[in-house]
Amino acid sequence: MAPIISVQNLTKTYANGFEALKGINLTVEKGEILALLGPNGAGKTTLISIICGIANPSGGQVLVAGHDVVKDFRATRSMIGLVPQELTTDQFETVFNTVSFSRGLHGKKANPAHIEKVLRALSLWDKKDNMLRQLSGGMKRRVLIAKALSHEPDILFLDEPTAGVDVTLRKDMWHVVEELRASGVTIILTTHYIEEAEEIADRVGVINGGELLLVEDKAALMAKLGRKQLILDLTDPLERLPDCFAGNGLTLEADGSRLTYDFDADNEQESIATLLTRLGENNIHFKDLSTRQSSLEDIFVALVGAAK
Repeated sequence: MAPIISVQNLTKTYANGFEALKGINLTVEKGEILALLGPNGAGKTTLISIICGIANPSGGQVLVAGHDVVKDFRATRSMIGLVPQELTTDQFETVFNTVSFSRGLHGKKANPAHIEKVLRALSLWDKKDNMLRQLSGGMKRRVLIAKALSHEPDILFLDEPTAGVDVTLRKDMWHVVEELRASGVTIILTTHYIEEAEEIADRVGVINGGELLLVEDKAALMAKLGRKQLILDLTDPLERLPDCFAGNGLTLEADGSRLTYDFDADNEQESIATLLTRLGENNIHFKDLSTRQSSLEDIFVALVGAAK
């Protein structure tokens, strides 16, 4: 079966010469959830804007269900729902009318029952008669999601959907996403929060500097990013690490006051409990212990460094 989205050698260069996208190649299968991870300015929003027909590419081609997004704009746009980062709403319209109007813009007949279903799923039904200017920022973002779902799209883009929103909205959103996945809707989530990718994605893509660095199955990628570090602040500084600890991932920092132990959470080279016992046996004691896991920034440093 052909992919529902096919991006081929996509580029975007602005008038000032800035290259926002550099030869992006990507396919998305029908019914999957793809998370695009990347820092601010990585090119995530530019990529989805082109797929959605909001921005024009400088080169390459994008097909949605076999239709070119430039030549067959109407066909592709009607299949897509987009939840943008910005809160762009008519402040003096009611919630119900705003969402209903979005459905009409896509050429769909009025369907109050569907609008009610969407609003209830997003905990907005009790606000249906409120004007948007009366809503909180989190509620307005819920309305954006409702608008994107109003015309029953085959593909849903969520562009930084949980930026600055509360935990309740996040849980509501993931519940809706799971229901949409079950109904066959394809979902592309853009975020710089890796936890969101871990929560719901089937595959994860990493984009930085306008380049798609990799696209992999979530489980495989999480295994690569699963490195953890144990940090031990020593009671007494060491001049050197005893030879018996060589080659087990244990490192003594330059000033001798701290030990770091790099380990894989699923496949430790040496259990932490055993390591701590051995340190004690060698008269190496610590006054504080902490752990850390690679941040998205760490991951990008590693990926970009490897690509150079």
